[in-house]
Amino acid sequence: MITLGIDIGSTTSKCILLRDGKEIIGKSLLVGGMGTDSPKKAMDTVLKECEITPEDVARTIVTGYGRKNFEFGDGEVSELTCHGLGGRFVFPELRSVIDIGGQDAKVIVLSESGRMSNFVMNDKCAAGTGRFLDVMATILQMDIGDFDACAAKSSDPASISSTCTVFAESEVISQLANGVKREDLIAGICSSVAARVSALARRAGVMPMVCMSGGVAKNGAVRRALSESLDMEIAVDPLAQYFGAIGAALYAYRQAIK
Repeated sequence: MITLGIDIGSTTSKCILLRDGKEIIGKSLLVGGMGTDSPKKAMDTVLKECEITPEDVARTIVTGYGRKNFEFGDGEVSELTCHGLGGRFVFPELRSVIDIGGQDAKVIVLSESGRMSNFVMNDKCAAGTGRFLDVMATILQMDIGDFDACAAKSSDPASISSTCTVFAESEVISQLANGVKREDLIAGICSSVAARVSALARRAGVMPMVCMSGGVAKNGAVRRALSESLDMEIAVDPLAQYFGAIGAALYAYRQAIK
């Protein structure tokens, strides 16, 4: 049995094809999320690459920001549920998921059986999200993919005290003008994101084993700062950005076999 999970985020669209609830047989990721044609393109891409027709798919479940406005699914479910399911699919002993997406940050705590027992979400402010990092990358005229290597060169991370993205932007520009090294600014920016997210994690009651999901999981500097702040090892997997879609595909499978 083949099921499809689609995660429509604020900046990207991800798809996962799952066979019998156990094997990932295809995946796709396109830049562009809610309000774009990327979700449909991502779905068409993964089906084409796997040589599967829509009729071959037993059930399709949609999650993420755009889940309620996608007409090609059989149902939708909260991204909180899906990130928990997806994380547990990859890490069977998982107890906490830290998801830093484009527009929000979520911490999901799971019971021993894998059911969600608590969560805390920041969706009111861009600080502590991927959007914050994107803004800072623009200011510094850097590719965000270079943050990790650059931050690793820092010997004196800058202090970014502002809790608002707009004010932090001014603070970074001012420090840059005052001669603060770029690598120290980047290290400080990543530590600032980690500090905000670790505060969410503590409120949620985070416990090991902990993993990161979402696009920011690829940023090693944020991961290291977060691990240090929480004094916990943070697991990461190459599929981290697909956890929501994996969870949606798994949810679809569980519905289909009922």
